[in-house]
Amino acid sequence: MDIPRPEAARKRRIRRALYGLAVLILIPLISWGLSRLKPAAPTVERATVWLDTVKRGPMTREVRGLGTLIPEEVLWIPAPMEGRVDRILALPGTPVAAETLLIELVNPELQQAALDADYQVKAQEAQLEDTRVKLESDRLTLKSQAAEVEAMYQQSRLTAERDSNLYKEGLLIELTMKLSNISAERLSRRVEIEQERLKINEDSIKAQLVAQQARVEQLRALARLKRSQVESLKVRAGATGVLQELDVKVGQRVSSGFLLAKVAQPERLKAELKVPETQAKDIIIGQKAAIDTRNGVIPGHVIRIDPAVQAGTVTVDVKLDGALPQGARPDLSVDGTIELEHLENVVYVGRPAFGQPNSTVGLFRLEPDGQGALRVQVKLGRTSVNTIEVLEGLQVGNQVILSDMSAWDAYDRVRLN
Repeated sequence: MDIPRPEAARKRRIRRALYGLAVLILIPLISWGLSRLKPAAPTVERATVWLDTVKRGPMTREVRGLGTLIPEEVLWIPAPMEGRVDRILALPGTPVAAETLLIELVNPELQQAALDADYQVKAQEAQLEDTRVKLESDRLTLKSQAAEVEAMYQQSRLTAERDSNLYKEGLLIELTMKLSNISAERLSRRVEIEQERLKINEDSIKAQLVAQQARVEQLRALARLKRSQVESLKVRAGATGVLQELDVKVGQRVSSGFLLAKVAQPERLKAELKVPETQAKDIIIGQKAAIDTRNGVIPGHVIRIDPAVQAGTVTVDVKLDGALPQGARPDLSVDGTIELEHLENVVYVGRPAFGQPNSTVGLFRLEPDGQGALRVQVKLGRTSVNTIEVLEGLQVGNQVILSDMSAWDAYDRVRLN
């Protein structure tokens, strides 16, 4: 027969109450403890990140820019006069000399003006010759008159001398002798006047002929100008090189000054680099450079820095000091590196994805076991194309992640798998 045991039931109730109380106490404690736990470090595939080791030693500061090869000297050939393209005698890529004929233009109005100028020269030359003949005829007339007066004077002088002698001998009265002397003196003065007239006439002839000759020379110069303008319609290269561009077609009408063609010397090229404006502040003329043409690297040096910024870049011209590789030609895309300075005994590391010079950034530094990486604040200094100076936050031998880790900005630690 079963015997009731009230003490056992009571003990069971007490035990259940204690269990429930323990559960009520443990649940908040566990929740509070879990809330105090840091989130688990995310896992990053090691093969997807770029690692580098902090080093100490020499570091060369460089900047890089993309660009093209361009001729050192480019001759743009404008249209000398308005005209219509009649013939094209050379195409782009053709080697040319200074006298190579490229394009022939036609301008009927200019050609007619040149003919008119030639006819004006001939007419003025004929007028000059006619004036010379008339003036020479007038001069001879005056000269003849002067000679006649001179003869009359000589005759009168002889008569006066004769009458003077006869008067001395008493064979002639005084009045007749005086009249002979007066006549000789009068003709003497007339001879002087005729000589003066002849000299003035010669000076007048010279002045008139000079004026006429000046008019002839003026018309000749105008005719030469018109002929040279007509001749300039035959457009020539003007320099030895290669015809780079030809921007007209047969039948096209062009105005004076319109750019017809471009001639360059392909063996004399320079590199025109586009350097980001943030990296161009330390570039100075004379710095060494290396130009990669994808078919060889050519040494060079900086010869010009554009003072203006265009589209966020600064144009830098580099003169090539080495021989051009095979296939180098104008407009060839190149990659240029300019050496800014050489630093000795500095702590440096590969340039991270996000890290500007003289700034502080957060980088993940690998832990000693190599399984995790901890975010540390790193102060950066001077920068180069592929490396950057480390001022604070890292030690020589530390390994850091240089890849873009912005996806893990919320975490201070990651695990590498």
